[in-house]
Amino acid sequence: MIDFARVQKELQECSKDVEGSGIRVAPKSDATLARLVGTIPGPIGTPYEGGTFQIDITLPDGYPFEPPKMQFSTKVWHPNISSQSGAICLDILKDQWSPALTLKTALLSVQALLSAPQPDDPQDAVVAQQYIKQHQTFVSTAQYWTETFAKASSRGIEEKVQKLVEMGFPEAQARSSLESVGGDENLALEKLCSG
Repeated sequence: MIDFARVQKELQECSKDVEGSGIRVAPKSDATLARLVGTIPGPIGTPYEGGTFQIDITLPDGYPFEPPKMQFSTKVWHPNISSQSGAICLDILKDQWSPALTLKTALLSVQALLSAPQPDDPQDAVVAQQYIKQHQTFVSTAQYWTETFAKASSRGIEEKVQKLVEMGFPEAQARSSLESVGGDENLALEKLCSG
């Protein structure tokens, strides 16, 4: 059984340090704390700099004794992240998980992975080969994907969520409504108003 009291505490801890770390975790909807959305900024000095990356988080029944399931919902060009599904190849999300770790430390590890790719243990073999054999092409492609998928759209969503929050809607509800209608502010507002 998921330890929801711990999850609640982890969410509070994360929200205290958003300004410092840029890392956010919020419920995907108001219905359950088992489905969350994590947001990490692209690390400075990498092709991901300036991007905001969203990660879907699903907590298994055994959490915190089993690792959270995480995958990027923002498309990213990286050897250890599937360019198709967003699956992440990271040891702490598999056999190196410990209950002492938290959602925030897991997201910090994912952010660190963006800074230090491991092409010898790839999730995406095509990207890993490009990283090794044509590094400049890899950097250009990663920057292009960051510009295309992690900048305008995610910032636009954040601004739209903020507008809806200012109108008095809870952040998680505003975010899930926007996501369910593909970011269309008017449709999200209709959905929120119709309850």
